[in-house]
Amino acid sequence: MTTVVIVDDHAMFRAGVRAELQAQPGTPVEILGEAEDVATAVAAITQHRPEVVLLDVHLPGGGGAEVMRQLGTHDTRFLALSVSDAAEDVIGTIRGGARGYVTKTITGPELVDAIVRVADGDAVFSPRLAGFVLDAFAGSIDVAAVDEDLDRLTEREREVMRLIARGYAYKEVAKELFISVKTVETHMSSVLRKLQLSSRHELTRWASDRRLL
Repeated sequence: MTTVVIVDDHAMFRAGVRAELQAQPGTPVEILGEAEDVATAVAAITQHRPEVVLLDVHLPGGGGAEVMRQLGTHDTRFLALSVSDAAEDVIGTIRGGARGYVTKTITGPELVDAIVRVADGDAVFSPRLAGFVLDAFAGSIDVAAVDEDLDRLTEREREVMRLIARGYAYKEVAKELFISVKTVETHMSSVLRKLQLSSRHELTRWASDRRLL
C-alpha cells in the first residue's frame, strides 16, 4: 500500500479526494491523514511520514512550496494537485521539490496511478504541464517576468483570474473554488484594478500573452 496525506484548504475537496481514492477497486492507496494549511500539513506529514503527499499549490500560510521548504530533505514525495495549470505555478512547484503536478480535473483511476508512480520515484505530469517544465528550463518562458506581474495578485485572485480568462461564468468560478458569486465579483474587480485592465476580453488577452491559460 502507498501511504498518503491529503493537503488542501477546502474540506469538501479533501473529502471528495478521499472518497474517490477509496472507491477505486483494489486501490493500493492508504490515506493516513489530512491537513488544511502549511502548519497542519507540516505537522501531519511529520507525524504520519507518508510516502506521498497530495499537495495543493495555493495553500494558506505560504503555499505548497512553503510546506516543502519547511520539511527540507524529508523522505516524503510530493504530488501537486491543483486547480491551476498555469506555467509559473507548475514550474515554481517543481523547483520547490515536487515530483509531479496534476490538475483537479484528473479522474480517480488516473490519480491512483499518479500517486503510485510518484511513490516509485517517477515524475508525473500531464503532457501540457510537462511542456511548461521543458519550456522553462529551455528558456522559452520568462518566468521572472510572469512572476512580477502576478505578484500584484493574491493567490485567490490568481485562481479567479485564470478561470475568468478561460471564459468561465461567475457562477462556474464560484462552484469551482467553493466561494460565493459575490466573492468572485469582488476578486474580479480587484484583479482588473491591479492589472489596469478594463474588461474580461482584455484580461483574456493579457493572460494568453503570458501563457497562463
